[in-house]
Amino acid sequence: MQQNETLGITRVALDAMGGDYAPAQMVKGAVDAVVGRKDIRVLLVGQKDVLQEELKQYTYPAEQIEIVHAEEVIETAEPPVNAIRKKKQSSIVVGMNLVKQKEADAFVSAGNTGAILVGGQVIVGRIKGVERPPLAPLIPTEKGVSLLIDCGANVDARPSHLVQFAKMGSIYMENVLGIKNPRVAIVNIGAEEEKGNALVKETFPLLKECGDIHFVGSIEAREIPHGEADVIVCEAFVGNVILKLYEGLSATLIGVVKTGMMSTLKSKIGAALALPALKSTLKAFDASQYGGAPLLGLNGLVVKTHGSAKAQEITNSIYQCVIFKEQDINGKIRKNIQCSEEQERK
Repeated sequence: MQQNETLGITRVALDAMGGDYAPAQMVKGAVDAVVGRKDIRVLLVGQKDVLQEELKQYTYPAEQIEIVHAEEVIETAEPPVNAIRKKKQSSIVVGMNLVKQKEADAFVSAGNTGAILVGGQVIVGRIKGVERPPLAPLIPTEKGVSLLIDCGANVDARPSHLVQFAKMGSIYMENVLGIKNPRVAIVNIGAEEEKGNALVKETFPLLKECGDIHFVGSIEAREIPHGEADVIVCEAFVGNVILKLYEGLSATLIGVVKTGMMSTLKSKIGAALALPALKSTLKAFDASQYGGAPLLGLNGLVVKTHGSAKAQEITNSIYQCVIFKEQDINGKIRKNIQCSEEQERK
């Protein structure tokens, strides 16, 4: 592989074989990314002959896309641990090894979620002191976006894990989204401190005492869409339920609104007048524009996109990697964790 000597270039390894619309939409997303920006180099990881055929239909700066051959594909239903262990030539394993070997700054995949979580920890590895790396997607709200952390990586989390999630989420929101002193809240069934299950009750006072985050207390699910917190902390079971309900409800509401607007001649006329404003409003609730969910706390960046991701989400995920690198998110997380450990030892 050619070594990149330009410090200003962000090298993104893209799993071109993972996802419902691979490789076509993965390749299109990569092409759109390099056409849009000159400071990106995409390493398309997958079956070389298939990817070469896909690339033939596009005009793009050839020096910004390179194919890295990976013969095998980890399918969606495969057991993650066995897949990572046995399929050494899969696009996920090859791509993550590029990050581990510092030949890529980030890895993006729409493939098998379990394999990405396992590979992230086993191949890329955790930052020293990070107990569990969480998946952290941005979700749209009335006031912009919030970070939901964790949404699927750690179903049986401990209080110390949630405290680290809060710290890593704060670093991400402040440096990637530019939100100063982001508000951190823990998902709960009420605003009172004494409410919640055992995990929430034990975690609440720890977050309250944490001096390097802006903890605002509990947040109920109904308050999340209103943007009442910038970082929403929970363990993965709760987070995944919130995320899936969020996505399903958004899609349902959009469908119902469209059906209603097309039901009569009058509503069609009204729809034509309202369409520009409606499109703008609905765009804010399109998750694809925010990129994928980073797996925070690793020695390199790993981003998981939706399995149904199309070109736009892939492009935005690649752009997301540029900001992550430029802001040195891993370095800031590493420094924060080290400082916390030093304080605990005193």
